[in-house]
Amino acid sequence: MLTFFRNFFKTKIGLAIVLAFLGLIAFAFASMDVSNTGAFGGVAGGDSVAVVGDHKIGTAEFNQAMDDELRRARQENPEATMQTLIAEGAIDRVLDNLIDRYALLAWSEENGYRAGDNLLNSEIRTIPAARGPSGNFDEAAYAAFLRNNNLTDSMLRQQLRTSLYFRQAVFPGIYGAQLPDSIARTYARSFKERRSGSIATISAALFAPQGDPTTEQLNAFYTENRARFVRPERRTLRYTTFDSAALGDSINPTDEEIAAYYRDNAEEYAARETRSFTQLIVPTREGAEALAARVRGGESFAQAASSSGLRTTQLEGRERAQIRSSASAAVADAYFSAAEGAVTTPARSSLGWHIARVTSVNEQPQQSLADARASIVETLSEEKRQRGIAELAVSIEDRLSDGASLTSIASELSLELTTTPPITASGQFYGTPGRIPQLLAPALEFAFQIDEGEPEIGALADQETFILYEVADIEPSAAAPLAEIRDEAIAEWRRVRGDEGAEAAADRILKRVEGGASLAEAVAAEEKAISAPQQVNFSREELARMGNNSVPAPVALMFGMAQGTAKKLEGSRDQGWYVVDLDTITLEELEENDPLIGQAKNQVAQAWSNEYGTQLIAAMRASLGVERNEEAIAAVRRRLLGEAN
Repeated sequence: MLTFFRNFFKTKIGLAIVLAFLGLIAFAFASMDVSNTGAFGGVAGGDSVAVVGDHKIGTAEFNQAMDDELRRARQENPEATMQTLIAEGAIDRVLDNLIDRYALLAWSEENGYRAGDNLLNSEIRTIPAARGPSGNFDEAAYAAFLRNNNLTDSMLRQQLRTSLYFRQAVFPGIYGAQLPDSIARTYARSFKERRSGSIATISAALFAPQGDPTTEQLNAFYTENRARFVRPERRTLRYTTFDSAALGDSINPTDEEIAAYYRDNAEEYAARETRSFTQLIVPTREGAEALAARVRGGESFAQAASSSGLRTTQLEGRERAQIRSSASAAVADAYFSAAEGAVTTPARSSLGWHIARVTSVNEQPQQSLADARASIVETLSEEKRQRGIAELAVSIEDRLSDGASLTSIASELSLELTTTPPITASGQFYGTPGRIPQLLAPALEFAFQIDEGEPEIGALADQETFILYEVADIEPSAAAPLAEIRDEAIAEWRRVRGDEGAEAAADRILKRVEGGASLAEAVAAEEKAISAPQQVNFSREELARMGNNSVPAPVALMFGMAQGTAKKLEGSRDQGWYVVDLDTITLEELEENDPLIGQAKNQVAQAWSNEYGTQLIAAMRASLGVERNEEAIAAVRRRLLGEAN
């Protein structure tokens, strides 16, 4: 059964159905070592943020889950901060997902589902990155996979156990959800819906104060909106690079090494003779001798072969040993005893009888040590360079592990250290448009994971140059002091106050519309010179062609309103407000076999499957019972924000 599920997940349909639910278990995978020891019967204890059935979710695990969520957020936005994450609702989202995961695990175990060690082992063996060169499971490859993904074996096993329980307990209940034809037709007909109305745009700039705020006003605004002024974490790096130049004269071979190499490779420098041939292989000795006689009598080799229905082959630059290996010793003796231009006597191999014309002879005299010295020096120098730089890198890595400082190693190797200005996780020099040098890019991500004074070594892209670096200073993410950002805070104050004024105008306009005025009349009644409303007319099909990311927010709102109503909508980034007035809704006729019906069945069926899964998890939570410790949650929040408890 599990094999069926695994194969199903490889299909597009299977992936589409299951991806929506993987989010509820994905976030906490890096914090899976769960301890359930100790007595705990409720949420009164301060060490747990929630209880799911008999299982407690500790504050340490919740802290780790939030840290992991921030790490994932920084993969998309390197300058994401814990403050912005929490402002976007991450506390509740992460905790709810963690509770859902615990509910799935606890309910599955209570109801007899199993994911034992043998099954987990078989799942691990299917991970492509855990396989070695032979294609089989490899311990070293598996260890590297865990390191690269910041996982332990225990964490990964808990990931897989959760996934297996999902396949067993949830997936059978959501697979193959069918949508009734009547609902599919109703949903499909909604694509034929057309809506017309008008949208008023109320710019915040029209209502922004012109003068500066008082000191009291600015201080109050800054205190209430500190999250707006959070600076990203900045780090100062100290680094240097080295390559084989650091090896100095040690890569130069000695006379003894040169002589030993010449002696060990004597065959390479011995006298050599290479020959090229036009060759012909004949089934019988009589046939070979007859063809050789015809060639010696003046017929060309190609003519003699063609008239006998045979084909010649060319052998270029062959030594005697090569002919002996590919044919036979007799053939080699025949080929290398004939003069240049002559036809060889027939000789036998396992393929038949060989004859050939010797087209060229190249004799190379023996090379003396003096003759070969330059090439030997080049070969040995390269070998010593490659070996030396690798050994030096390993030696430095060992010394760093033993506590050696970056400064001491740089001094020993006569390397100059460079210190960067403060940089952000995106690789930008803080407060400037400048970016870090390209050679620092490979080290940037890890540099934002280590602590100060922990030197590291890494190889650059050419694998011949190495970088030594450490974090010299860390400035954590925090709200900038008001004194340093006064102008920015004043500009933000104006923008926010202008947005508040735009909202108040939107409320007045909306009230007039609800009182019977047209949107154009309501806008014209304002003292500020607000632009006249824009008339809009769209169908759902037109919006679908535009794509979800291209549909303006007020147009999207209009398709969620009742006919004859008006609503206000906040713009993005405190830029203003909209008032949307929906005039008419019309429905076009739907043909009996309209392809939209089939599309509706597929799309809504997937949504139904997702809803079934959500309800299953919710039922598991209800069956087990969930309690939240709001006091502990608040304590975690304060810790994450760096606030005093």
